[in-house]
Formats: sequence, structure tokens, C-alpha cells
Amino acid sequence: MPSPFNERQAPTIRLYPVSNYTFGIKDVQPEEDSSVQARLQRLQEQYDTHGMRRTCEAILVCHEHGHPYILMLQIANSFFKLPGDYIQPQQEELEGFKQRLNEKLAPSADSEYPPDPANSEWEIGDCLAQWWRPNFETFMYPFIPPHITRPKECKKMFLVHLPRKKVLCVPKNMKLLAVPLFELYDNSGRYGGQLAAIPLYLSRYNFEFVDSDDNVIASYPAGTLPVHRE
Repeated sequence: MPSPFNERQAPTIRLYPVSNYTFGIKDVQPEEDSSVQARLQRLQEQYDTHGMRRTCEAILVCHEHGHPYILMLQIANSFFKLPGDYIQPQQEELEGFKQRLNEKLAPSADSEYPPDPANSEWEIGDCLAQWWRPNFETFMYPFIPPHITRPKECKKMFLVHLPRKKVLCVPKNMKLLAVPLFELYDNSGRYGGQLAAIPLYLSRYNFEFVDSDDNVIASYPAGTLPVHRE
């Protein structure tokens, strides 16, 4: 057996199979802006009034055949994004984030599933990345450029722990897809630099995979001993 190689390791994350989750639909949620230019114009107007925009997005991880998959939204069959959005200026960060997640993923009165308080609860974990928008442009960076003193937006990506079971409902004009890490990695051409970097963010964790009966069927990397998070 090899010598131990687990010093200063982040807590092991338990992942449930994608088949554990129920997916439904709800009424259309049209995009606030008709174009990228309109979105940047609105960003500038908000910045002039409230200062830097705060955006939070969720990295939701499940598994299929012992490999991590990320749940993400697809819009117009081409554009991919994580669930979440900008936080209203008057809102507290995490409470505003949970509200945005409910808007995108929780069942509503018009969905095919009745609202359940359990489906409106979210376990927000570690902040895995921060991206900064230095100007009123599409480019964002994982750092603040040296000549920028007032960034226009900060986007945080949080690991959001999925429970064993959950109902997730998305607007009719969107799809919720499970994308494997091997598909995301180094694939900025299809998913953009921010999403393609998710496998790097998650590389600090080990995973244990369970089946639909809650039995541990594998660990990741293979042979590691699971250490459950509190």
C-alpha cells in the first residue's frame, strides 16, 4: 500500500446520482436584456446608482457512473450558465443568493410539482472562485488588473451541496443539463473560460459516490478513505 497522501485535505464531498433528482418545468422567465450590449448598458446604469454589482452562482455537483457532473442551465440551445444571478443592492449576500436559486430552480405555483419548503432550502458551501469585471465589457478575470481601482462587477461561484433528494424546476425557455467534468475541462471554446475552469476549482476535494440506496459505491481518487463533512 502507498504511504498516506492526505495532509491538509479539504473535506470529502458526498455525491448522489443524478437519477435521485426530479426535474420539472415552470413558466417562462424571459431574459432581462435583449442583447449583450443592453446588459452592459444596464450594468452601467446600476453601477452609477449602486456601485459594483454582486453576482453569485451555484456549482451543483452530482454523479453518473462514478464521475462528477455539474448541473447547469442552457439557454437557446447554445449558451450555458450556472444557476444564480446578481444580488439586489439592498439584499444580504447569501439570502439574496438563495432567493435567486429559488427563482431559477425551485418549484413554483405554476410548476407541475407543488411547492415544498424543502425544495426552497439551499446549503451554501465554500466560495470556490471570484471573477472580476474591470470595465463595462464582457471580459472578466480571476483577479483585479493592477490599474483597476473600481471593478464594475464581482462574480462569486459557490459550491452548493445537493441533498439526497430534491425537485428542481426550470423555466420552459431553459434546460437543466448535467455536464461531466471531463467535458468541461479545457473546453473554453464551448463553455467559456469560467465554466471550463470548474474542474480546477473542484480538484481540491475528494468525492465519495453513493447509489440510490445511499450505499457508498466508490471513492475519488480511488482508494481514498472517505472523511465525511460535518
